[in-house]
Amino acid sequence: MSQLKTVVVGAGPVGALAALYAAQRGQTVEVYELRADLRDESTIPLNFTKSINLTLSERGTNAIHHSGKRGGGILKTIVKETVPMDGRMIHGKDLTGELTNKAQAYDVNGRALLAADRGELNKILLDGLEQFPNVKLFFNHKLTGADFKNKKAWFEIQDTNQPDAKIRQKQSPQQARNQEVEIHFDFMIGADGAHSATRYHLMKYVRMDYQQEYIDTLWCEFTIPPNTKGPSKWAISPNHLHIWPAKDFMFIAIPSSDGSFTCTLFMPSALFESLDSKPNEVPKFFDRYFPGVTNVIQPDALINSYLTNPHLPLISIRCRPYHFKDCAVIIGDAAHAMVPFYGQGMNAGLEDVNVLYRILDAHPSTAVAGATLDSTRAAALDEYSTVRAPDAYSINELALQNYIEMRASVTSPVYKLRKWLEETLSVYAPELGWQTQYSRVSFGNEPYAQVIKKSKRQSDVLLMSLMGIITGPVIIGALAALYRLRRGSTGFWFRLFEQ
Repeated sequence: MSQLKTVVVGAGPVGALAALYAAQRGQTVEVYELRADLRDESTIPLNFTKSINLTLSERGTNAIHHSGKRGGGILKTIVKETVPMDGRMIHGKDLTGELTNKAQAYDVNGRALLAADRGELNKILLDGLEQFPNVKLFFNHKLTGADFKNKKAWFEIQDTNQPDAKIRQKQSPQQARNQEVEIHFDFMIGADGAHSATRYHLMKYVRMDYQQEYIDTLWCEFTIPPNTKGPSKWAISPNHLHIWPAKDFMFIAIPSSDGSFTCTLFMPSALFESLDSKPNEVPKFFDRYFPGVTNVIQPDALINSYLTNPHLPLISIRCRPYHFKDCAVIIGDAAHAMVPFYGQGMNAGLEDVNVLYRILDAHPSTAVAGATLDSTRAAALDEYSTVRAPDAYSINELALQNYIEMRASVTSPVYKLRKWLEETLSVYAPELGWQTQYSRVSFGNEPYAQVIKKSKRQSDVLLMSLMGIITGPVIIGALAALYRLRRGSTGFWFRLFEQ
């Protein structure tokens, strides 16, 4: 029996992990990536910026850990390169105009998120993949076509030095195209991002519901450089996600292991357009809305980053189903791109891999590789689409909601009261199973849809309890007054009859 051939499209963190899962199951694995080798510092990420910091949480670490025998070692290597973040640091000014820094712990039990450099994380996963003799990596390969019924695909080669067995030159009437390779596969996994070519070709075979939405917010990247003076290499606390909330927009900073911070300005497009016409006023704008930033980023550097770095949109994508019969499935951003405000985009993608292979392992295939249809794998992929889509829709919605929390609610007394109540109950009444929604999402592995249901139930209970506390004294007072009134009325009638 020949080995199953799995082709992974996309060599980012999610695609690399999917290939790792397949490789550890003894399959023949080929990974095709549009860009050059992602371990090369000159390779530009798909969003055209150089440094992207990510938040690695329990779902992501759990998926890496369970990737196989080497998963634990790979995870340890990744964790060594991260910076733990215990919570948020909210920046602002008090009534006297003094700068304020107020910490908000992520978790009452002291659990932390991990700030990870995307490039370093990707490098470690790809290095781990290259240790497998049954894995081949092909960079500079663009997916240009797919025949899912016959399990064939075509990749245009940007770099002709790439080795391949079946290269052909394809000419069009207008112009000659790059060399193209035709490959066969038993199973294709599309992990090629929000603008997925795999999804595009899959939609020709699947009646896929598809929704794409751009929110009215753009983002631009800035950098706080390492501190060259003082005992710490970080200019501000390294163990926090720093937020400068401004109600309708915000500025955030995430630490890097080299002492720098990757910062992001999230703002409505109209405000970007306003600043575009007067970039020299960027420092003044920051001083007004993000107090203290110009103390750690020089005004000239702020202006330069604003003018140099692109102002990019934020996209939210929902679709279903994710598969076609037994031969193809999309995961990660290709299936459910989301806005970044919950820090769950990569974590959800990594969890996709874990969930997918858990289901595949529960449907052991008996078909010979190269067979026309593997009914067991088809059933597994059908189950995956059915199970995973509600969770993907749920975290997509949570990510949109968390933008409001980060830019506005974190300073609200009501938000702080609810957070305190939920955390207090989780500590002093653990038998109730009470947790904050954030803890369930970031420090647990419960399905996202289930998290929403439990959080809503907790919210309803809290609301009813608070209503009871507020209205209880009023109701008791009213009943007491009515009782006194009725006693007084009865005495009056008795006296009247005695006369």
